Amino acid sequence: MKEPSMSEFLVAPEPDNPALTREVVGVDQAGMRVTGRVPVERPLTLFLNSQEIVTMMTIGDRPDCLAVGYLLNQNMLRPEDVIEAVEHDAELDVIVVRTARRTDYEAKLRRRTLTSGCAQGTAFGNMMERFETVTLDAAAELRTSWLYALAHKINTRPSLYLAAGAIHGCVLCAADRPLVYMEDVGRHNAIDKIAGWMHLNGVGPEGKLFYTTGRLTSEMVIKCVQMRIPILVSRSGFTAWGVELARQAGLTLVGRAKGRRFLCVAGEQRLRFDADPTEAPAEPRGKPSGSARAED
Repeated sequence: MKEPSMSEFLVAPEPDNPALTREVVGVDQAGMRVTGRVPVERPLTLFLNSQEIVTMMTIGDRPDCLAVGYLLNQNMLRPEDVIEAVEHDAELDVIVVRTARRTDYEAKLRRRTLTSGCAQGTAFGNMMERFETVTLDAAAELRTSWLYALAHKINTRPSLYLAAGAIHGCVLCAADRPLVYMEDVGRHNAIDKIAGWMHLNGVGPEGKLFYTTGRLTSEMVIKCVQMRIPILVSRSGFTAWGVELARQAGLTLVGRAKGRRFLCVAGEQRLRFDADPTEAPAEPRGKPSGSARAED
């Protein structure tokens, strides 16, 4: 399949979609009644052929991408598997992924690992079974000018986070261009949506890097490596195992990327210092716009 033309924000958040947020009323620290928007959570039960796999909590957008990406990142689908259909029943909150070959999910269901993801992410089988066989592109590079441009573009883009908060975002990028920006209540859901989108649209990891608003945990590193994306960037921090696994895999891991600052703790050989940090755009200030407003 030919890779589609990649323009900026080919897929972007939908902060104005009424199905993704709800208005709530509360009382603030001054005793005033205020209203605010909050993200919704709804269950989505995933089936692989006739086998029920898991029920995920999600905001409910792009269920096809989430389902396929989840199965790929849990090694329950192989990249070469032929997907015959993805069937979503919005009334029943069920999605079914149908494949041409019989899969080995039964054995994987017998071993579960509770992950560190928000919203109780669950990993099946041996999380490392593909991780240790992946070779990442050693020639890939990360220019600091790209890093500063991406942080500014992503953090100023209208999003559910800015509208309501309590959300994580993941962005597939090429150089200084954000390509696909997905959000969800858990960062593991957001990265799975991007993995599913890439698979369903025939988009490969070549020339790509990955940005997330969430913590750089072992789970995020493992999934990024399995997707064969050699560079992972976050505005948040790291866990020790996340750093260790990134170094083991040869992944470039950059965290605390806010405004003019960042910290690279693995794969620093890919960095190209081509920009003056003092000339980078400043970190946007302000809180989510829908977090609270006084009632008349």
